[in-house]
Amino acid sequence: MPAESSMPASQRVVQVCLFIVAAIAVLGGSLQMYLGQPQTAPRLDNVHRFMAGVYLSTGIISFWAAMTIRQQGVLVYLLALGVLLAGIGRLVSISQVGIPEPAAVWLGYLVPELLLPIVIAAAHRATRRDGQAANP
Repeated sequence: MPAESSMPASQRVVQVCLFIVAAIAVLGGSLQMYLGQPQTAPRLDNVHRFMAGVYLSTGIISFWAAMTIRQQGVLVYLLALGVLLAGIGRLVSISQVGIPEPAAVWLGYLVPELLLPIVIAAAHRATRRDGQAANP
C-alpha cells in the first residue's frame, strides 16, 4: 500500500464524524424542509423552512469536507463550531421553554451536538500537528 493512500487515525476520526454530521443534517434538513412547522403561523413556518435549508446545506458541505478531508483545514473547525452553536441554541431553548417530549429523544440530539464538535476539533488538531511534524 503506498504511503500516500494511508490516512492517520485522527484524520479518519474527523472524516467519520463529518459523515455523521452530514447524514444527520441532510436527512434532518430534508425532513424539516418537507414538514415545515405544522400548526403554526406562516411567519414561523417560513423561518423553520429557511433554517431547514441552512441545515440541509450544512450537511452537503460536511459531506464534501469529509470526502476531501486531506485538503481541509479551517473549514473543519468552522463546521465543528456550527454544530456546537446549534447544540448551545438547543440548550438555551431548553433553559427558556423546557425540554420537549419525549425528553430522551431531545437529549439524544443534544449530546452529539455538544460532543462531536469537541472530538472533531481535537482530532483535526492532532492530524494537523502530526502532519506538520512529519513534513517540516
